[in-house]
Amino acid sequence: MSPLPFFVSGKPVTGTGPTFVSRNPATGEVNYELSAASAADVDAAVASAQQAVRSAAWRNMRPHERARIIARIADGMAANADELAAIQMRENGKVIAECRTQVASAIATFRYFAAVCETLGSEVTPARGDYLSMTVYEPMGVIAAITPWNSPLTMEAQKVAPALAAGNAIIVKPSEVTPTAAILVARIAAEAGLPPGILNVVTGLGGDTGVALVQHPGVRMVSFTGGTGTGRAIGRICADRLIPTALELGGKSPNIVFEDADLDAAVAGVMGGIFEGSGQSCVAGSRLFVQKSVYNAFVDRLKAKTEALAVGMPTEPASKMGPLASFPHRDRVEGMVDIARKEGGDIIAGGRRPEQAALANGAFYLPTLIGGLTNAARVAQEEIFGPVLVILPFSDEADLVAQANDSVYGLACGIWTADYRRAWRVARAIEAGTIWINTYKQLSVATPFGGFKESGIGREKGISGVRLYQQAKGIYWDMGKLVPEEGMGQ
Repeated sequence: MSPLPFFVSGKPVTGTGPTFVSRNPATGEVNYELSAASAADVDAAVASAQQAVRSAAWRNMRPHERARIIARIADGMAANADELAAIQMRENGKVIAECRTQVASAIATFRYFAAVCETLGSEVTPARGDYLSMTVYEPMGVIAAITPWNSPLTMEAQKVAPALAAGNAIIVKPSEVTPTAAILVARIAAEAGLPPGILNVVTGLGGDTGVALVQHPGVRMVSFTGGTGTGRAIGRICADRLIPTALELGGKSPNIVFEDADLDAAVAGVMGGIFEGSGQSCVAGSRLFVQKSVYNAFVDRLKAKTEALAVGMPTEPASKMGPLASFPHRDRVEGMVDIARKEGGDIIAGGRRPEQAALANGAFYLPTLIGGLTNAARVAQEEIFGPVLVILPFSDEADLVAQANDSVYGLACGIWTADYRRAWRVARAIEAGTIWINTYKQLSVATPFGGFKESGIGREKGISGVRLYQQAKGIYWDMGKLVPEEGMGQ
């Protein structure tokens, strides 16, 4: 069978780079072989995008017309929802229920930004003289979007939809682990009437295709979601090129349980915060801080729920947690738990692969609880990106805030307490871009999202999610009294 093509200028394209394979993490079987974009293929994709974004068909399209196309993309995704969910499940192992939820979220993202596209206006700014001044917003040009494997459907929607609403052309480089959902969305977009070259997808390895895309002189902005190390490398390239970059990076988010919290609700929130998606989430609540007075009671409840969590094939409706997205990643998570053991950690639950024969060929790992360590431990400081929760006690509010902020990351935080004054104080004191109070992973496409510190630069979602992909231009109109030239007007 020929390798699967990617999608450039409204049609499938077979790349000239080395091929690679997609592997099902639940079974170990090869899904398909894929075509990779070489530097020459990237060059052709950028040229196509440049031509498309400069064409009158896109540049002069009115916002309500552009919005209509974006809304039709959402309609097309809804018509292909089952296939999109199956693709994600096959490529990264998320359970089918979560995949369906993420398809619905991606569709809603396109609908939201279609509405923003149609209604977002420019501004008349306060004048300081006899002139009219206004600010208009114009597209960057060609955007490179590099997306991760953990939630490709939602991450790609959060970049593609606002970039299109802002009037840009975009080239998506999906993770080599999850390469094909973006191709299907690009095909749907073409069928919805998006001009050729406005949405393109190139597949391949990050070190080859991704680097060629980021370094290309025709790319005017890079939007990246993924690991902090890769984000730092991309940021250096963009700094040298003097182009803007949006970076949504890693996290080691604290989930905080005070002694007055509803413990049952907190247990459920902590479970979802770390084990949904097998812990492969940038906002995963991977550091659990529990007040000492309720520590033992809370950990006992959490242990019982963790050990009862159904780990199984992602196709099974009863499964609450599937495999990790790849075998190398499962090995890395396993290695981090071994490090915790060597540091003196107590494995309260999990800490191994499941024993069921039916899961032996997949990249499965049991949900894991680790106690007996301090916040200085490697597993408390480094992002594991798996179903591994480090449990840490704290004495009082001041102790908690100091420990929670003792991290290079600052993406998210959960607070569980019945005291609204305390919740407010702690929420303001924690260095993180998103704070949840008596909930976790509650997200809205209308609310800006991003991180503090090494968790990223810039904000996606909301109106700022469109402005991220635009540049402001000031225009001044003289309104002073016209003075006739000498000898005229007589």
